Amino acid sequence: MTDNKTLENTKQTLVQRFRAWGENSFPPTLLASLIFAQHARPFQFFPMIFPPVLLLTSYANLQGYKKDTAGISAAWSGLYLLLASRRRQPMMKKFGVRGVVRGGTMALCLVNMVGGGLAYTLGKREEEN
Repeated sequence: MTDNKTLENTKQTLVQRFRAWGENSFPPTLLASLIFAQHARPFQFFPMIFPPVLLLTSYANLQGYKKDTAGISAAWSGLYLLLASRRRQPMMKKFGVRGVVRGGTMALCLVNMVGGGLAYTLGKREEEN
């Protein structure tokens, strides 16, 4: 039998999970890959601004700037979500491969925005410790 106290210590709240997601360097890289896959062919200039910024945030996150990169990633994810939601798509195209990838990208943007926002808001820089 396990002790209830150890179970309470190991369970993470939803806020802690979103914060850990926001401090991770993998989600911006995955988002950059999905955005690139959608807009590389045919090449679309404005959506292709997002992948280099997101890859830069992943690199800076690996260098130790977790709080700052979480905020930048959240802001750019929210901006892409806003711009992608403005494009309307017919109902039949939503269930194709491109529609599923687009929906997954928008869902990942939403999770990155929430997680990165929480990590930026609740995080501390190393020099503040």
